[in-house]
Amino acid sequence: MRIEKDSMGEKQIPEDAWYGIHTSRSMENFNVAGEVLPLEIIYAIVRLKAACATANQRLGLLDQDRSRAIRRACDAILLGMHDDQFPIDIFQAGSGTSSQMNVNEVIANLAVVELGGKPGDRQTVHPNDHVNKGQSTNNVFPSAIRVACLLLTQRLDAALDRTIASLGGKAHEFAHVPKSGRTHLQDAVPITLGQTFSGYARALEKAKRRITAAGASLLEIGIGGNAVGTGINTKPAFRSHIVAALSDATGLPFEVPGNGVEITQFMTDMGQVSAALKLLSLDLLKIANDLRLLSSGPNTGIGEIRLPAVEPGSSIMPGKVNPSICEAANMACIQVVGYDSGVAMACGLGQLELNTHMPLIGANLVKSFNILIRTCTMLDERCIRGIEADETRCRKNFEASAGLATILNPTLGYDRVAALVKEGLAGGKSLKALVLEKKLMSEQDLERLLAGAFGPVP
Repeated sequence: MRIEKDSMGEKQIPEDAWYGIHTSRSMENFNVAGEVLPLEIIYAIVRLKAACATANQRLGLLDQDRSRAIRRACDAILLGMHDDQFPIDIFQAGSGTSSQMNVNEVIANLAVVELGGKPGDRQTVHPNDHVNKGQSTNNVFPSAIRVACLLLTQRLDAALDRTIASLGGKAHEFAHVPKSGRTHLQDAVPITLGQTFSGYARALEKAKRRITAAGASLLEIGIGGNAVGTGINTKPAFRSHIVAALSDATGLPFEVPGNGVEITQFMTDMGQVSAALKLLSLDLLKIANDLRLLSSGPNTGIGEIRLPAVEPGSSIMPGKVNPSICEAANMACIQVVGYDSGVAMACGLGQLELNTHMPLIGANLVKSFNILIRTCTMLDERCIRGIEADETRCRKNFEASAGLATILNPTLGYDRVAALVKEGLAGGKSLKALVLEKKLMSEQDLERLLAGAFGPVP
């Protein structure tokens, strides 16, 4: 063990620990979630620390050796070499001070060793005076959430692109397959299976666009604003230097905020992103449920598509196969909706100059992103790509659908067609059979009319 001292006294710290006394106190205080803050946020804080070290050096506030050692420590952390050194529970001090100081201590101790010292040597590199120079948790932590979300958006975009492409491929593959449309879970006007899948693809394209639009507001970062966003104890150019260094490191066009006070207090930019993720989850929920309905059966349901069989569906019913992938997707999407509710409430619970629920906001956003990335990938690879159409069932349902009545309206008139629908339901005959039986149209004209009932796949 080694002894470290702070304003509250002394503590023993494990000799092999890169963290320090503040982290040790936080580990004793917080163990509610039973889950540590996501590494995505830790890494984002580390990126900010590297950018701040660069900015401080450029402004002549940090010597070259310390700045280089801090950046090298950050590089090592971002390579995943010290993931076990960030043990702080999600539910901690509301500004995220515990995790922010955890990062400061790990970076400081790694930098000390880089410069030839030993962990705990605050004279060589101090976690507050050097690593945290010109910074406050009140700006570091929300800026880190923004950075983490934007980097995760890139991964989600890639997963969505693959899912959209697979749905679009099915739209073209099934373009020639007619089926009954259904509204209110009752027969409706006909549609092709391809048109159905084109609608799914378009919904996800719009969901992706909403997430991108919401993410644009995250490019403003409050780093360097210090305790209340006014930039106290920093030079005027500090923020712009940080933003430039961070943009160079990430390839993202970060900006100095238009109002440092606003961006310190209000978390609704993050709430907007969370809401966009919730909307994506609702679209995925709808698509997964549609796939379950369309594949229901195999003998007593709709059965117009076949989903890939991924596992036996029952421990007691031999041969049963369930839409397990869609069910897993449903649960994942429901969880995202729940996370969004937590984010929304936390965004509204700031007081005066600070929001003190930021670790929850950050953790829920990261979890939502990761769940949706994996859900899209699972649906794409384990379900959508392997979907097959049962063209015979689709055609049978199409011809038996009471929704065909709408196509006959212009030719036979609403009242006559309504009577045919009632007669067909009472006698168990299809509209097509009744029209031909009553010689209301020739078979050739009827087929031509039915063939023209579908527009192109969008």
